[in-house]
Amino acid sequence: MARLLGTLRSSQPVARFQRCCGLFPAGQEGGDGDDPAEGAQDRGACNGAGALRCPARAGRGPPNGVRSGRGPQGCAQKYIVKNYFYYYLFKFSAALGQEIFYITFLPFTYWNIDHSVSRRMIIIWSIVMYIGQVSKDILKWPRPLSPPVVKLERRTDAEYGMPSTHAMAATAISFSFLIATVNQYKYPFALGLVAAFVFSALVCLSRLYTGMHTVLDVIGGALISAVLLVLLYPVWDTIDHLLLTSPFCPLLSIVVPLVLCYNYPKLDYYSPTRGDTTTILGAGAGATVGFWLSNQYAVPADTRENFQLGFPLITSKMAVLVLARSSVGIFVVLLTRQLMKSAVLGLLGYRYKFPINDLEARRRLEVEVPYKFITYSSVGFSATVLVPLLHELFGLM
Repeated sequence: MARLLGTLRSSQPVARFQRCCGLFPAGQEGGDGDDPAEGAQDRGACNGAGALRCPARAGRGPPNGVRSGRGPQGCAQKYIVKNYFYYYLFKFSAALGQEIFYITFLPFTYWNIDHSVSRRMIIIWSIVMYIGQVSKDILKWPRPLSPPVVKLERRTDAEYGMPSTHAMAATAISFSFLIATVNQYKYPFALGLVAAFVFSALVCLSRLYTGMHTVLDVIGGALISAVLLVLLYPVWDTIDHLLLTSPFCPLLSIVVPLVLCYNYPKLDYYSPTRGDTTTILGAGAGATVGFWLSNQYAVPADTRENFQLGFPLITSKMAVLVLARSSVGIFVVLLTRQLMKSAVLGLLGYRYKFPINDLEARRRLEVEVPYKFITYSSVGFSATVLVPLLHELFGLM
């Protein structure tokens, strides 16, 4: 068992998966006999969080067809793509675990499908992601070594690897959506199960293809998320009821996430995990306050009581309404994010006497936490309160 776990935690399976999918480091795109681990020690390996040195590539000119990437800690890295189907498939799949997906898909379910479904997904997502992010900085497992692995992303490589929060989020969102909708809407359970599995699998495999996680990171993330879903499922109706009716909900929704953000595990160097966690908890807090306010003061609710998922029922009028609601909503959400970023950062810069383009100052605890939390709690609130009001005003309900 120990040997199996060691193999799953190593970089070699990741490198072999990349080669099978047609992704090679520049100059190593040889025949079937190539060992992806060969020469890794000689060239100096970068392993993400805590890496101190980069592969030596000085003086090497990129051959024709070589693409540029950014390796760990800013290491320049060249790679060759021999199969562009897998390249674009997994790059797209990796985007399904990033902010742009969360900020569009989760509000989309609130505006166009069912408020109760969206509430459950957002709460599950917030809990799962917080546990995943904190686990990374407690376990401190390094990411795959480069070389032999080709790393296609730069920002997340400053974080530790175990567990994969992409895998956790994909598992949580896809299967919580399935559980929340299968008994309310008419569609085959097998179809929903396959869709949830395919979505999760694509995101998980994308973390191997991009070189960001080991096999064990991905498996661990998916399993942790599945366990949390099993534990939370029996009580999520109770949690949902309390979020809508408890007079303490708005206060607790703000105070508890802020306490968690300010007491996030400390590291010896800066990692974006604290900022990402604050973003997630802030968005969840703002949305939760919006849920409570909507229930208390009857902000327009769109429960889709007469809407049944199924292709025969999707009319042209429904498609136009969905497109219009989504366009208005995404515009408002992105506008809110941009305005709040500028306003909050400007106020914090004035308070702590730093220019707004000072990246090091923005990474300080007293700046990063309020900056991220206020910005994204405003985003969550506008998505759940302001956007439905605009939908009603424009006759889009």
